[in-house]
Amino acid sequence: MEQVKIGIIGGSGLYDMAELTDRGEVGVETPFGPPSDKLVLGRLAGKEVAFLARHGRGHRILPSELNFRANIYAMKMLGVERILSASAVGSLKETLAPLDILLPEQFIDRTRGRISTFFGNGIAAHVAFADPVCPDLLTQVHRAAGKAGVKAVRGGTYVCMEGPAFSTKAESHLYRSWGADVIGMTNLQEAKLAREAEICYVTLALITDYDCWHESHESVTVDMIVGNLRQNSRNAQSIIVQAVQDMSGTRACGCADALKNAIITEKSLIPAETKKNLSYIIGKYLPG
Repeated sequence: MEQVKIGIIGGSGLYDMAELTDRGEVGVETPFGPPSDKLVLGRLAGKEVAFLARHGRGHRILPSELNFRANIYAMKMLGVERILSASAVGSLKETLAPLDILLPEQFIDRTRGRISTFFGNGIAAHVAFADPVCPDLLTQVHRAAGKAGVKAVRGGTYVCMEGPAFSTKAESHLYRSWGADVIGMTNLQEAKLAREAEICYVTLALITDYDCWHESHESVTVDMIVGNLRQNSRNAQSIIVQAVQDMSGTRACGCADALKNAIITEKSLIPAETKKNLSYIIGKYLPG
């Protein structure tokens, strides 16, 4: 399988990258089923990248229906080491307005029953997740935003809710009381699985609205989101292109060795099928 070092996951409004050249599509079958869509391989800013539309082209898949494991495992199978993820979010802070971009450093999980680990079925592992976003990649993307002339705020907390309905006012005010900054429906599971797969991960949170807490602004609607997404998607693509252009060298962060001391199951007791299914993730620690 073709090896690509950089992966891009596009969320609502970002179903393709116009700047991607020499493109081709590849269907990837993983032990967890198919990813959201075929991956588009091509060149961006002179580098080979893999692009995946998170919700499928045409936006066919709800957040709760996403096969997060297949999406991240497909990236791993292609050799991806860094993932740039973009997604639409609502703002929980007056200072973060629609059309702003946040690069969050933390997540709060408000989802229910979503599978967010590759492990189980006879193998247990516990990765460190205190800092869920790769700090090195975050620095690179923040720097790239400045070079691209796009304002992007570094830091803050992303609340990941279940959906697909938007928040009630009571929920929105609760998340604000926690000090959270934005709310979305997708990125927490991606971040967890990317860490288990030893892939660096960062989120570009594209703010489309003030959720429903802001009394002087109308409650969030799909029409509002789509309109703001068009502009924000252009800005996100500018940042991504610049970040890809600037990427070079081997990784020096801890993401590359996140599983080094995480697997606690006795090797001789791991089922052969489980070991085979996770070969792209655990192969360097449990070869053969």
